[in-house]
Amino acid sequence: MDYDQFNEFCGAFPATSHVIQWGDAHVWKVGGKVFAIGGWNKESGAAFTFKTSDLNFDFLSDSEGYRPAPYFASRGMKWIQQVETSGRLDEELQYYLKESYRLVALGLSKKKRGELGIVIDG
Repeated sequence: MDYDQFNEFCGAFPATSHVIQWGDAHVWKVGGKVFAIGGWNKESGAAFTFKTSDLNFDFLSDSEGYRPAPYFASRGMKWIQQVETSGRLDEELQYYLKESYRLVALGLSKKKRGELGIVIDG
């Protein structure tokens, strides 16, 4: 996945906004809260960062092509960075981006989700 594909995918979720910040990173938000970041891998080019469940964080932290996200994970947050961007893990990335959106949207109040027209199951 490249940044254009990443931006197209993230932009398809309801009530999202996109900003460029933190050194040219593509930052996607729902209700003003970050759910995905394209950028930030200074060592080897493209990288995609997303929020995960505790279980997925533990699993992905030891999986090839992933690492605990710099800055976020060091502060105890369950965020992972996918650094393998050759396309081999694109389907997985799409799943984890959807899950990150869901987790962040669930963190919004019911009132806020209603105002934004976001309907999330569990």
